[in-house]
Amino acid sequence: MPPFELVIFDCDGVLVDTEPVANAVLKYQLDAIGLEMPLDEVIRTFVGRSRGDCLEIAARLRGAPLPPGFGEAWDRAFDAALERETRAIEGVGELLRDFSLPYCVASNGEPARMRLALRAAGLMPLVEGRLFTASEVARPKPAPDLFLHAARKMEAAPARTAVIEDTVTGVTAGIAAGMQVLAYAGAGHADIASLRAAGARVFSAMRELPGLLGL
Repeated sequence: MPPFELVIFDCDGVLVDTEPVANAVLKYQLDAIGLEMPLDEVIRTFVGRSRGDCLEIAARLRGAPLPPGFGEAWDRAFDAALERETRAIEGVGELLRDFSLPYCVASNGEPARMRLALRAAGLMPLVEGRLFTASEVARPKPAPDLFLHAARKMEAAPARTAVIEDTVTGVTAGIAAGMQVLAYAGAGHADIASLRAAGARVFSAMRELPGLLGL
């Protein structure tokens, strides 16, 4: 019997390389309303958060409500950039095509945007029918709700579920769910020390994952 009943993959930064796109678009939108932040600070502050959390954080940092239409303008710019620029994480297509364990995807991202990115990267046929988002639960990551929801739907025990993440927000959620967490650090935005401190085992190439899972 394999050690795991289920593997849950995050989407952005684990399956699709959207974080550089997302961070650049958000920085541009924030700059335009006078909330100028270095790119590395944008990454530390917003990566892994849900859309709603990002808007709340931006308003708090600005010290005033966001301008009318800010969220919608951000959505339009982000979606256009995703469709043009999204690529699959190196090795992920081959990994999923040959994967020997049940798997699914659980993301804080907006459902339509997650599907857009997965289609643009050519991964949708490999994940269709096994997608879960924070829109389905009361609390997004870093709460454990989404991962526990995905495990229930996939009929897997949390203690025998592995989570593949790339942010401290996601690692925190996986640990809180009682799952084992591996953190992918190959996309270039990961804070490896923080991922390890949060409780994850860190790896840097998708070809390493089967061995880490005992496959």
